[in-house]
Amino acid sequence: MKYRIHHNTAYSYGEPVDLASHMLHLSPRTLPWQRVLAASFSIEPRASRINEGEDHFANHVARVFLDLPHERFVVTVQARVDVAFPPPPSPHDTPAWEAVVAAARDGGPQAWQAAEFAFASPMAPADAGAGAYVRASFPPGRPIFAGLLDLTARIRQDFAFRPGVTTVHTPVSRVLAQRAGVCQDFTHLMIAGLRALGLPARYVSGYLRTRPPPGRVARRGVDQSHAWVGCWLGPAHGWVDLDPTNNLVVQDEHVVLAWGRDYGDISPVRGVILGGGAHSVAVSVDLEAEA
Repeated sequence: MKYRIHHNTAYSYGEPVDLASHMLHLSPRTLPWQRVLAASFSIEPRASRINEGEDHFANHVARVFLDLPHERFVVTVQARVDVAFPPPPSPHDTPAWEAVVAAARDGGPQAWQAAEFAFASPMAPADAGAGAYVRASFPPGRPIFAGLLDLTARIRQDFAFRPGVTTVHTPVSRVLAQRAGVCQDFTHLMIAGLRALGLPARYVSGYLRTRPPPGRVARRGVDQSHAWVGCWLGPAHGWVDLDPTNNLVVQDEHVVLAWGRDYGDISPVRGVILGGGAHSVAVSVDLEAEA
């Protein structure tokens, strides 16, 4: 499936910003199942310097520096991608979840990159409540993918999608208590709970198709950046992505931007400014399938 992406982020400041340094995770990631056909971004006002490269997780990152006073900062990204995720394995062909925990713990050629995603991180901490919630989907000996499918279905059923009741800093414990939030909250909850069991899980940012195909259910969390969970199934099956907000195995309706331990590693725009005072931000995203 080929998509066109238009992503605009606009900051407005109450007072001029004298100096600014921003880090952008806004370019789609090239993967075996995702070809980036074209990608470009523009900055207003004109940046004094832009350095592009890769971060620790091999995501594309642009570091932007502005040294002239400005009252607005606008980033516009345009891209074309071709997405074709591989089909997931049969749930009962995957190993028991305890075997995946052991493989991540013991390491080896197929496990060393997965192992770092088994540890707590600032926004997906070792939360006992999240661990208890997730453990209900993983009785002894259950195949890992069967447990993950059950978990994503439970999150979709048990939690209300309710914008405005959380912020980027809302802890997992509060999301679990109020049973409501947005895609970022459900992703952090699922990751924290899986890691509590010793299972590697990573935070994936990207986009979700705005208009579902005819006859398909409308998605939650569209028209903005989306988030979901990458889960390691062991050395034989590798990674599979699941969207707990919509109870989906990620296939052809998602576009990957970046992945990390949690949102803090790959926030779309992150920076330090001198000045600015109070500010507001407006984000718009269009993801359109090509005919």
